[in-house]
Formats: sequence, structure tokens, C-alpha cells
Amino acid sequence: MLYPVRGPRLVRRLTLILLITALSGLLFGAAPVKLDDAWRALSDGRDRDALRAIGNDRSTRAAQLAYAATVMSQQPAIDQNMREAEAIFIELAKGDDAIADEAAYLRARLWQLHYFTPDLAKAAELYTELAARHPQSHWAQLGLVKLGLLKLYALPDPASPDRLAPAEALLARIHEPALQRDLHLQIGQAGVVLRQPLRRLIPHLVAADQIGGIGATAYEDLVIQIGELSLRAGLLEQAKVYFTRYLKEYPAALRTFAVRKRLEEAERQLALAAKEGGK
Repeated sequence: MLYPVRGPRLVRRLTLILLITALSGLLFGAAPVKLDDAWRALSDGRDRDALRAIGNDRSTRAAQLAYAATVMSQQPAIDQNMREAEAIFIELAKGDDAIADEAAYLRARLWQLHYFTPDLAKAAELYTELAARHPQSHWAQLGLVKLGLLKLYALPDPASPDRLAPAEALLARIHEPALQRDLHLQIGQAGVVLRQPLRRLIPHLVAADQIGGIGATAYEDLVIQIGELSLRAGLLEQAKVYFTRYLKEYPAALRTFAVRKRLEEAERQLALAAKEGGK
């Protein structure tokens, strides 16, 4: 049995990342207190509190971004709200700062997830434009990860029979390790879903593991998955390494018995191969 990694999910609410960004000062240094409160409310799903925190003074670009993010997250999620948010994002994206880049990213997300009828091709176009304009921006880099997901599942290249190659081509353009890791994970998991050759997809899962920073449950699943896929692919030494690591790091886990049996199978095949090689 394979244990799929819980990679980044396509969700309607992106407020947590917005909150973290606001608090860490990536957008506008130390966030004004009222905007800080707005992001917190928004992350908790308290749209009205977020609007009250923003208030009527939306003269700053930071306040406009917070307001648009709140509008796109309001319930019920109706296209009228999305159009209002998009109009603000379009204006903000004309700037030349981090707020402009985030606005461009969120506009793409609107078309990918939030409109009642998504337009994935338009979302891909907007991600591509952002990456071309400011390739080193965090938001452009994050957009490339989302673009990779679209290319893997929703917008495969009809000219390429290789389902993984279009997303793989984006890896060289992503310089933030955590985002590289996320795309490696997604390519590896897509390879499993799309039944790609195991030796083609396993290196992506291993690369994600080597970069590190994977959440606890997802990490546990990933270690088992790499071990199992490696065993199936005949990468016996690698399978042994990952099964052994799992048993060392999770000695009391419910899956320990099954993993130990798979380790024994890897060792049996290694011993058999060594015996035949010695003939």
C-alpha cells in the first residue's frame, strides 16, 4: 500500500499565508496594528471583523490589499465579490513592489479557485506573466509552483507525451528551497497518480526529503513511500535506508510491523543479488 504525501492542497482560503506575510513584514515592513488585526481576523474566518479592522481609510496600498483579500474570502463566495477584489488587484499589480507581486498572484488565484467558473488557462497565463516580470519575487516563485500543478493535472502540454516534463522545467526557475521542495513533492505524487515509471518519479520525492522542512505526518508518510517505491523499482539499498530510518524514528508507530516486513524483503533481495553476483 502506498501512503500519499499530504502536499500543498488547492484550497479556497489562502488567508494563513497572507497573515504570515503581513506579520513577517515581507510586504510593508512592520504591519500597522489595524492591518495586523485584520489579517488575524481573516485567518480565523472572521470577515466582518477584518473589515472593521481595516476601516474606511484605504488610502494605502497595504490597506487596499488587505481589503481585497477580505472581499475575496467573504461568504457567500459570489462572483460580484471576486470582480471587486480583482479590480483592486489589477490596480495594485501596476506597482513595482511586493504588494504588486502579491496582488498579481492573488488575481491568478481568483481565476484558479475562487470564481464560480474557474479559468485555469487564464490563471496559468497570469502566473506566467508574473514570473516573467519579477522572477525573483516570492510571489512569482510561489506562482510557479501553482503553475506546475496546473501543468501536471489540468493543462498538460498536448505536444509533449511526457506528463512530468513541463512541471520539471519550472524547477530551475524556483530558487526558494521550500518552494522547490513543494514542487518536487507534487511532481513525485503526480508521477504516482499518472502511473509514470518509478525510477522517473522517485528522485523527486528523494529531493523533497533532502531539502527538508516537511510537516510531521507528511514526513512520516514520505519516508515509507520512498522506501516502498524504491523496493518496487529494485532500488534495494535505497529502500533499506528508508525503511531503516522509519523504524529508528518511529519505533512505536502502528505501521512498524508492516515496515519491518518490507525491510526484511529488501534485505532478502539484496542477499540474493549478492549471492548471484558471487557466482
